[in-house]
Amino acid sequence: MTTSLIDRYVFTVLRRVPEGQRSDIERELRTSIEDAVDARVDGGQDRAAAVEQTLLELGDPDRLADGYADRPRYLIGPVFYPAWQRILVMLLSVVLPIVVAVMVVIRILEDASIGEVIGTAVGTALTAGAHMVFWVTLTFAILERTGVARSEVRGRAWSLDDLPRYEPGAPTPVQLVATLGWAVLLIAVIVLQQFAFTEVPVLDPANWSFWWPYLIGVLILEGVYAVWLFRRGAWSRTVAVVNAVLAAMFAIPVTWLAANERFFNPEWIATLDWGATDPLAWLTGATICIAVGGSLYDVVEVAVRSERARRGLPTPVPGTGREFSAPLS
Repeated sequence: MTTSLIDRYVFTVLRRVPEGQRSDIERELRTSIEDAVDARVDGGQDRAAAVEQTLLELGDPDRLADGYADRPRYLIGPVFYPAWQRILVMLLSVVLPIVVAVMVVIRILEDASIGEVIGTAVGTALTAGAHMVFWVTLTFAILERTGVARSEVRGRAWSLDDLPRYEPGAPTPVQLVATLGWAVLLIAVIVLQQFAFTEVPVLDPANWSFWWPYLIGVLILEGVYAVWLFRRGAWSRTVAVVNAVLAAMFAIPVTWLAANERFFNPEWIATLDWGATDPLAWLTGATICIAVGGSLYDVVEVAVRSERARRGLPTPVPGTGREFSAPLS
């Protein structure tokens, strides 16, 4: 526990400093921490308590990293820069792709050409991304210049509970939000295509007797699985098996429906005019590739993470050039 806590603190500092300085800073920081801890232990304090007290005195590792790196922040100062960066990363990596995907689906359902769909995707990404960057930056710039303390933004002072848990493959809040977001998005598409987007439903209405409610149920189970995995906080063979079963429950029916031309509404297909291209054949092939390819990638990725966690193999810590091995549970 003691070593893990120090590692978590050091890794959090290292991920925000230039790569060329990491070795020197890591050596200096670990020496400083160990000296302070040893001094407290010599004074009669319990070692675990000494580590916690030492790290609390050092304070927020992001601010400490800014001091080591000596990087000036002209628009967003070092007090707010880490929070500004984390919010932007989440918006651009999670929210923006969902927005672009929704717009692309809408344009496809409007019978837009491939060029128009690509133009919509690029335009939406640039426009929505620029708005996200502008408004988040403006908000933090105002906070910076009005003298609001970072602890007031967080609602409390920094504590050791804020340190990331660098455990092999442990799901992050961003991954949880992304998984839940995609499940909600797909459910919304299945339901709304029946009443909106086009004059006739895109998906075969006959499947409302079983298959569409079934797939909605599987997507809800995917959301439950994501919450369970996040609360569990670790990968395992059980996790890999559950994930593979859910992937098969979704991919097999979708592939079967598409291969038997029962996925798309024949009346909607009849409204498409793609020249010499057969829209049903193209859409069927794309649907099967996405369903099978996406499911296989997900199954393999989770299986590899689970096996690495089971064997206690170290996992890379992004931005640090280091690996971290969590205690086996």
